[in-house]
Amino acid sequence: MRFGFPIPTRGPLGTLDTIHRLARAAEKYQYDSIWVSDHIVIPKASTSTYPYAADGRFDLEGMAHYLEPLTVLSYLAGVTERPAIGSSVLILPYRNPMLVAKMVATLDLLSRGRVILAVGVGWMEEEFRALNLSTFRDRGAVTDETIQILRELWTKEWPTYQGRFFSFDEVRFFPKPVQKPHPPIWIGGHTKAAIRRAARLGDGWHPIGLRPPAGLYPEEYARAAADLRSQAEAAGRDPKAITLSFKAPLTFTDGPTSGARTPFIGSRDQIVEDIRTYQRLGVSHLIFDFAGPSAEAILEQLHRFAEEVRPAVRGRP
Repeated sequence: MRFGFPIPTRGPLGTLDTIHRLARAAEKYQYDSIWVSDHIVIPKASTSTYPYAADGRFDLEGMAHYLEPLTVLSYLAGVTERPAIGSSVLILPYRNPMLVAKMVATLDLLSRGRVILAVGVGWMEEEFRALNLSTFRDRGAVTDETIQILRELWTKEWPTYQGRFFSFDEVRFFPKPVQKPHPPIWIGGHTKAAIRRAARLGDGWHPIGLRPPAGLYPEEYARAAADLRSQAEAAGRDPKAITLSFKAPLTFTDGPTSGARTPFIGSRDQIVEDIRTYQRLGVSHLIFDFAGPSAEAILEQLHRFAEEVRPAVRGRP
């Protein structure tokens, strides 16, 4: 089992000092991955349904500050040596596929092959419009083509592609990524469409859960993973080649919580058992959101998890 956590890149914690301190903590405490999120602009008025809040509303407070993810990942590549650096998630329809391919391949070179590209289709229609994009209704199809183009550019000597949204003939593309055949592409999202995309095109599945309506409690995750495996087999793929990950909040409590409880909220022993539960479902990479009001609060949780929880799951390094 591998463990990672997101680096805050928005709001009051999205500062250079906090980013640097958390990146160095990832190195010090030997976390396996660090992640950043993505929005380009935040429209003041939005009626789009946010998929990770029970009321469907996106909290705009503190959103005035939001850093560009690939730029931050380049910085993280320079101040770390060990952890994978990933997007969680990069919204592909916002960007030209060739530019994404070049930026990610360059990042893979600068990080000596540590990139994980987790991608999504986007959910905020107003952000698409602000970017002068008319593809919101087709964002799934645009994402599919972009993934195909990334692989074409990264692996072929003279890449060529003919699609509905993008076409090009025999171009020379550099640099090629360090990782072969290319950096892993994980598909974000918990919906049926995201699971279909992961089964057909993904090197991994990267859902966010335990944030209703995106639940993915163990029984639901098990059903979704079984569906993914079945669809992968139907597409002629080996389901074992698709990494199963899970991103969720984690909160330590002073003692065990009783009654109905949300996974990863509880005592050390409860969290250890939750990890083992998802591990039995096939999850091999957990990304925990150690939310806190300050860098110090997050650092304390990172240290506690590394000292108390991780050794109980896989032993001390």
